[in-house]
Amino acid sequence: MNALKQPKLTPAQQGLSDLWDEHLRHEFATRDPDQTVDTMVDDAYVNHVPVLTGGTGRDELGEFYAQYFIPQMPPDMEIVPVSRTIGHERLVDESVARFTHTLRMDWLLPGVAPTGKRVEVALVVIVEFRDGKLLSERIYWDQASVLVQLGMLDATTLPIAGVESTRKVLDPSIPSNQLIKRATQSGGTLR
Repeated sequence: MNALKQPKLTPAQQGLSDLWDEHLRHEFATRDPDQTVDTMVDDAYVNHVPVLTGGTGRDELGEFYAQYFIPQMPPDMEIVPVSRTIGHERLVDESVARFTHTLRMDWLLPGVAPTGKRVEVALVVIVEFRDGKLLSERIYWDQASVLVQLGMLDATTLPIAGVESTRKVLDPSIPSNQLIKRATQSGGTLR
């Protein structure tokens, strides 16, 4: 993950940013579950909110990173930074993940066989810190958008969007209210 340009940070804020970047480096570059967990307090927790994957404590998180998250990362996974906000003992990252679904990804798509399809999804991560280490990560994304891109949900019959929702994060000039217009044109309902 590329570091974002930050306005002048306090030394404490810079420390949080640096620690989070180190954690991400171990997840995505060195792909080392032990070093990933070493950036966290003993009772840390991770919650991938849409699918309830992650864990609590060193043992669960070690297993999660070693068995699911790191080995089930597509080789073309790319994280594109959008924004970073740093407060006191808390950091919020907004980013876009891009990948091809070439392998099983139980941490994101439990039980779904590889589809070979390209996915782009906006992510929001809220990271809390304690005693100079990560305490928690709560990661949010639009699972419906992912399922549309994989062909598992039909966006023409539901009030959901596919890759367009992610592309609008990166390009605010993309028109808004397209789902409202589609519903209005179909008589006010999508089903």
